[in-house]
Amino acid sequence: MKITMTRPRKCIFVGSLVLATATPSFALFGIGDIVFDPTSYASLVSQATTALNQFKTIQSNVEHFSIKQQWQTALTKLENMNVASMFGETAGLNIALNTNSPSASLTGWKTATTPMNSDTTTYLQTQYANSSLRAQLAMIETSDAVSPDCLTSVGTYRGNRNQNMNANSLLAQQQLDITSATNSEVEQLNLMNAAESQQMSELQSQGALQVCLAAQMTVANMQQRNAVVQDLNTAAAVQQQRSVNDTSATNESNTWQTYLP
Repeated sequence: MKITMTRPRKCIFVGSLVLATATPSFALFGIGDIVFDPTSYASLVSQATTALNQFKTIQSNVEHFSIKQQWQTALTKLENMNVASMFGETAGLNIALNTNSPSASLTGWKTATTPMNSDTTTYLQTQYANSSLRAQLAMIETSDAVSPDCLTSVGTYRGNRNQNMNANSLLAQQQLDITSATNSEVEQLNLMNAAESQQMSELQSQGALQVCLAAQMTVANMQQRNAVVQDLNTAAAVQQQRSVNDTSATNESNTWQTYLP
């Protein structure tokens, strides 16, 4: 038997099938057009929970240290240098070698070195500018300028050892800490930056000492050069004298020009 449906009946039948297969839901407060969907609600709760967890992660990653000066360093740890001074001949050197004191460096250097007397100064005035004696004077004057500066550099390097020791210790302590107090992303980056800053301070301090060594090497080279030039000048002077003045033996006609004393 063939069942024939009119158009209105077909619409009612299709609508009934759609309602039968829809996700379970129910009306709220007896109003049919306000529907609560449990599946959608669960999805929203899940998304909110995920967002909250992400926020907490970001919040923990942006935590930072409020006191960074505790890691600041300038130099490395060294023991105090103690220079003996039996009769006061090294007065000021202990201060110069252990603290940043240019005045103590200059005083200590002058006290510990042989002064030039007035007779020597008067005699050097009669020498020409490039004479060997004036060259020796230039070396002394250069050494007198370089050496106190080196004393100050050494004293400065030693002077802040306590600050360095505390800062290095605090930084190492927090770098090795395994608690959440120091292990956020930003905090770890801060620790890395602090370590780089300490390394830069150390390199700068060592750079001052290297400059001092280079200056001292310059003075030493001046001394060696003057000594070699003096030997060459002496050899040339002797050769010139032998060629002018006959030094041949009795009854000999040849002059011994290769002889040097």
